[in-house]
Amino acid sequence: MSAPGLYLPGGDFVRFSEAPRRLGASMSTARPLSAHIATRQRGPDFVGLGMWLPNPDPILKRQGKDIAVYRELRSDAHTGGCIRRRKAAVRALEWRVERDRASARMHKVAQAVLEQLDLDALIDQMLDATLYGWQPLEILWQQRPGQAPTVQHIVGKPPEWFLFDADARLRFRSREHPLHGELLPERKFLLARQEASYANPYGFADLSMCFWPVTFKRGGLRYWVKFAEKYGSPWAVGKQPRNSPQPESDRLLEQLEAMIEDAVAVIPDDASVEMIQAAGSSGNASAYELLLKFCRSEVAIALLGQNQSTEADSTRASATAGLDVATDIRDGDKRLVEGVINSQLLRWIVDLHEGEGAPAPRFVMWQDEEVSKAQAERDEILSRAIRMGGLSPEYFKRVYELEDGDLPEQPETPLQPLQTGAQDLGPYRRFLPAAGADVPAAAQKPALAFYKTAPAALFAEPPAETSGVQPGDTEAHAARLAAQLAPAGQAIVADWMRRIEQHLSAASDWQQLQQRIASAFDELPEDALVEVMHLAMTAARLAGMHDVQQEARP
Repeated sequence: MSAPGLYLPGGDFVRFSEAPRRLGASMSTARPLSAHIATRQRGPDFVGLGMWLPNPDPILKRQGKDIAVYRELRSDAHTGGCIRRRKAAVRALEWRVERDRASARMHKVAQAVLEQLDLDALIDQMLDATLYGWQPLEILWQQRPGQAPTVQHIVGKPPEWFLFDADARLRFRSREHPLHGELLPERKFLLARQEASYANPYGFADLSMCFWPVTFKRGGLRYWVKFAEKYGSPWAVGKQPRNSPQPESDRLLEQLEAMIEDAVAVIPDDASVEMIQAAGSSGNASAYELLLKFCRSEVAIALLGQNQSTEADSTRASATAGLDVATDIRDGDKRLVEGVINSQLLRWIVDLHEGEGAPAPRFVMWQDEEVSKAQAERDEILSRAIRMGGLSPEYFKRVYELEDGDLPEQPETPLQPLQTGAQDLGPYRRFLPAAGADVPAAAQKPALAFYKTAPAALFAEPPAETSGVQPGDTEAHAARLAAQLAPAGQAIVADWMRRIEQHLSAASDWQQLQQRIASAFDELPEDALVEVMHLAMTAARLAGMHDVQQEARP
């Protein structure tokens, strides 16, 4: 057995034992290729001194605080509303446990565990990882005599109680070990993290993007309230004789202050009060409003990925486009929840019941979509296209993600003889077979390759407008189709037929023809593309019959 090694770009094979010498490193300092070289302990910016890793969040480092400062942001009305909306989008999804390759017994166990848990509360706590970067959840196992442990309860714990050591292991910062923390046992804590990496095992906190917008919004709101108090009501100006003593001036000032609230005041007969309305200050007020709107927009973008669906002045089109972005955020949160439940919770349950490495069931979340008008119209167009047989079943399955059983079976029908005559058939004339020729019942010549590779729907169930056509009526049917090309649309259809003829002569089989037609007419809407495909189908059918008759001639 050869020693393990690697192939270099030049083609040379280097054994791991020879790597230090071949790479030019000294044997005393070199490390094998299978080991890490760039580690935290050897990195130039590691400040944990080999004991624990600090959270690299720039906001927390600058403030000198923990993530409790992010928890305070949730008291903001707009921030809290965006968080509630984001979590509700994930909780609204349907879920199931798929057996996959797991045993039937483990499938039932996993289903029972998730059904007895408060899954909405569990998902809500897991999604806190998107807000703070990471979220530990403690599992309370229940051990019955003679049975494997089962999950009794799962509780989310404050992330600031935990830290990571130099090996990225989760530790609990207890009173007995407040600095280094206690190493936690295996299969005891679930750990949900968002965008965790080697450099940052704490994950990325979305609320870090909301800290300064919320802070400035609160400051701007405070000054806006003062501005409204100052310029929102008229100013009361009291006038007294020039030589009035200071105590009387102070008493008049107190009466004016009370007048602002009560609109009633008692003043001496030699004093007067004038109400002055502030003017030219509306522009200053709009500056505060713009600041608040900007901060609100930044928070919505940070938490929802868009701000169109949260602003009153957004249009319906922009709000709809914004919902698509929010759907991407929801799908990312959904994958986070699925990952924690599948790779940790269900994996551990299987390990305790059937041993490590046994296949585990899979937790899946999906959206139960309502049938919309757009979907109904699409289904109607697809049904008509399938009925016409213009595209293969494989095409519909690939493009529209249909499953087996969604498409009707197309029975194969043998070729039928054809008898034709001569008439003026408009754009169909060049595709007609010669008059008086019959199609052989069982032709196996190479010229029939195009005809035989067409979908069976071309010969089994013709479209509604072609129903009732007998094998000998093909010419008459083509004449009726030509007559239906009204003068108003004849030029358009004639152009279609010209383009179809080019692709018909260049295509070698039906699959290639439908691909060429779909690519050449991609500017048309779906319903028009169906009509074009129907014309191509009819032209291919007539051309194939013509080839059959040509091959049948002596």
